[in-house]
Amino acid sequence: MKFSAITDNFPQAQAEALVIVVFKDEKADSEDLKELNKITGGLLDSLLRSEEFSSEELSTHNIYLPENSGVNAKRLLIISGGDKEEFKPANIALATGTAARFLRKAKVKSFAFNPRFEADALEISQFAAQGVVTSQFELDKYQTRNKDKKPAEIANFLLYVKGGKASELREGLRRGQIIGESMNIARDLANEPPNILTPTEMAQRASKIAKEVGLKCEILDEAKMEKLGMGSLLSVSRGSAQPAKLIVLKYTPAKSSGKKETIALVGKGITFDTGGISLKPSEGMEAMKYDMSGGATVIATMRAIALIKPKVPVIGVVAAVENMPGGKASRPSDVVKAFNGKTVEILNTDAEGRLILADAVAYAEKQGAGTIIDMATLTGAVIVALGDINTGILGNDQTLIDEIIQCGKECGEGYWQLPVGKQYSKMIRSDIADVKNIGPRGKAGTIIGAVFIQEFIDKAKWAHLDIAGTAWCDTVRPFQAKGPTGVAVRTLLRYIEKNQ
Repeated sequence: MKFSAITDNFPQAQAEALVIVVFKDEKADSEDLKELNKITGGLLDSLLRSEEFSSEELSTHNIYLPENSGVNAKRLLIISGGDKEEFKPANIALATGTAARFLRKAKVKSFAFNPRFEADALEISQFAAQGVVTSQFELDKYQTRNKDKKPAEIANFLLYVKGGKASELREGLRRGQIIGESMNIARDLANEPPNILTPTEMAQRASKIAKEVGLKCEILDEAKMEKLGMGSLLSVSRGSAQPAKLIVLKYTPAKSSGKKETIALVGKGITFDTGGISLKPSEGMEAMKYDMSGGATVIATMRAIALIKPKVPVIGVVAAVENMPGGKASRPSDVVKAFNGKTVEILNTDAEGRLILADAVAYAEKQGAGTIIDMATLTGAVIVALGDINTGILGNDQTLIDEIIQCGKECGEGYWQLPVGKQYSKMIRSDIADVKNIGPRGKAGTIIGAVFIQEFIDKAKWAHLDIAGTAWCDTVRPFQAKGPTGVAVRTLLRYIEKNQ
């Protein structure tokens, strides 16, 4: 896809379609809309004054331009921005994504976009490009039927920002393309069938990405993990014929800001989760292919980091494991020893994500991380509490949590804090080991998962993102296909850049 920026004469853009954002209660009497109204032969004004026009955010209205319009485009597409007071830079990604998906169905391959919104030029262009890129992702990778009926790909995107600096617009478009492509990599990984994306395949793909963008990659096999004492992680892989892998990606900046503290991103990479001996119900089990979304987010974010090049060292750790029942599988009541020496009583083998994250976060801290952010599709309880709107966030450092929440707001990703504390930690004390991997039935499920992981953090600042509800969307949205969302990539990248 080609990305370009223009700073004047929007109507004459070399594109098949012109796209604008129009806000609630606007009429075609502003200077820029007057010009477009003239091109449409008055149809724009008529539309905005009619009851047919919907001001609901992301609603679309298409106007075919007259042959004698005097412009290159054949149509004008209006995207409703809703209330202008509520419109933020991140909404631009939703608008460009909506436009791209609408136009693709019409086989339009190029469009020029005017957000009609004043903000930082780099921000506008970054969100604009990201929205177009992420709008291209579809679930149909393995479909062989109706290939000729698939929507067209957008080949050329032009962004109009009146008076914007060309250098800032180019850099924003570059960054937006990187972020969008990285999010789509996370989505592609989460969408892969589990017979294809095994822990070994996930490690190989991470290694390939690392080589392409200049990350250092180390893959720890089960023998190495056994030697290191990662009994908690390895307890999950025992029932599977697929060996576990610990994927370690390292980014070292060429120019350091002088800040020595390493930031670690740690992801749950359960490539398929049957529940193990504590077998899940068969209904809905097919969705457990996306149980590695946290790991996918780490790999995708590390790719973006390598290309955008912040001035702070970052390590990405992904525990890639398949959780299966079998003759060697862990049993409820087994006791294992984790990497940090603590013993764990396994009472439910379907509470496996926290078992692999226990060793992964401890390993990240051992590698020198002073700040650790883990992400995982950890609990169904967070879906009950927050649905697919907000990601649950918990941790041991309020400043870190506040910064992540703020970065999320700036990127259009919602986070909602849940508490941790000694009273919750007491709920996972074991009678025969140091801790047990579940708490009382039906009580504080998301919090219990988090405080278990916290047991394996020593001195590092730590935040836990439970993305079980937000990593997957069951419905098509105007700006994206249903399925994996690539959640948290934008937030994590922004957090890292703010702390370089």
